[in-house]
Amino acid sequence: MISIDQSMQIVIPYSRRIIVVCILLALASAVMTVKIGLVLPLLVVVCCCGLIYSVFLLKNPAVGLYTTLAFCFLMPMLGRELDGMPFGIGVEVLLIGTWLAIIVKHRDYDWAVLKTDLMTLTAVWFIISVLELFNPAGASVMGWLQEIRNAALHAMLLIPLALLILSQKEARSINTVLWLFIGISVLAALNGYRQLKFLTPGEKLFLEEMASTHLIWGKLRVFSFYTDAGQFGASQAHILLITLILAVGPFKWWVKALCAFCAMCLLVGMLISGTRGAFFVLFSGLFFSLILFKNFKALVLGGLVMALLIGFLKYTTVGSGNYQIARLRTALDPEDASLNLRFINQRRLSEYLKSRPFGGGLGVIGIWGHEYNSDKYLSTIEPDSYWVKVWAMYGIVGFIIWFCMMMYLFGKCGGIIWRIENRGLKIKLVGLTAGAFGVFIASYGNEVINRVPSSLVVYMSFALVYLGPRFDRKLKEANHPSKVV
Repeated sequence: MISIDQSMQIVIPYSRRIIVVCILLALASAVMTVKIGLVLPLLVVVCCCGLIYSVFLLKNPAVGLYTTLAFCFLMPMLGRELDGMPFGIGVEVLLIGTWLAIIVKHRDYDWAVLKTDLMTLTAVWFIISVLELFNPAGASVMGWLQEIRNAALHAMLLIPLALLILSQKEARSINTVLWLFIGISVLAALNGYRQLKFLTPGEKLFLEEMASTHLIWGKLRVFSFYTDAGQFGASQAHILLITLILAVGPFKWWVKALCAFCAMCLLVGMLISGTRGAFFVLFSGLFFSLILFKNFKALVLGGLVMALLIGFLKYTTVGSGNYQIARLRTALDPEDASLNLRFINQRRLSEYLKSRPFGGGLGVIGIWGHEYNSDKYLSTIEPDSYWVKVWAMYGIVGFIIWFCMMMYLFGKCGGIIWRIENRGLKIKLVGLTAGAFGVFIASYGNEVINRVPSSLVVYMSFALVYLGPRFDRKLKEANHPSKVV
């Protein structure tokens, strides 16, 4: 046995060494900053932080999962403010790092949890996406590599990770994920309010490049942490829907009050984005939630309210002086120039794709089309919709497979939720599924479901719903099936 005195004699020399190393690192960083600039000292700091992070990750791989989810919200902002740093690959780095930690501790996990149709469909879509590399249309390999990351790779990496890690946790682990989504989204809304007052240097540069789409009628379309205002508004509506559903759940009064407060912040965030697609995220998701609740009376009442709201926007001019209401009103205007341009583009695509059932290949349309496939006809057409983009890249065959897969997953999630007995767990899963469905529908008008953070939130939602029966069973085994979690 080692005495306390002996232990202190061992610990103190190591403490002194650590202090000396820290002082030397601080001095070296100061010298390098003066001589070289900030890049190398920052790199040293990042490496040190990475080493500490790796220790925590190896001890608990769930750290990697939560870090990835938080990072995907903040990544676009970091890219704007620290131009030149490759933050875009950060999601893959974090996910692969988490996979390495899982492999190191592989005996701690129940790999049988991956034997689900969710994993089968995810793998099938990933394989189809890989095979698109050999599409005879001859799209650029670099364009394919960039596009497959969002289109299939993130899902292939994240969904099994979520199933493996969270299946080992208690049912309350779903709370961690929900509060992570809600907390960062509220911070994004607050950051959006700040943008209305003043902009950072990175935001000013972004606005100079994107003025045509982000300064409408002299008003700023707020984009906060996100890629653009469209993604910000859709994400705010997505998380707003979840918080609204949680606010009417069977929870403690302070939880419901906190959710209601967060919902108010997110509603304002959605409105100041000036994003019409957010309208469809919210209302399609609300309708789907009523189906999941089997509340058909509320469904009919909601239909009437929806019809009245559409009538108010379409057939009146009340509130047109308000920028946000005016923007929403244009979503229902059949003469809207943006809407008609989309129809024209879709007709052009239809003619071109008639002889190409497997599409033009990944990365041939949209941002990567402009950068890597500028010699291809499809690169000259703006998709303006993820549904249209899938059709252009994978062809009608790929689009039908993708659409059927998504509809199957939403139907399967509904079936799972209907069998959940715990009231609190059920309402959380309803919120996640309804939010994902809203994003899916809104992706007909914008590329929402194919961009972070919405894409990763949708994948995580599917994984959590599939884990729902396991969580429900754990609660039963704990002899409190009716207890709200």
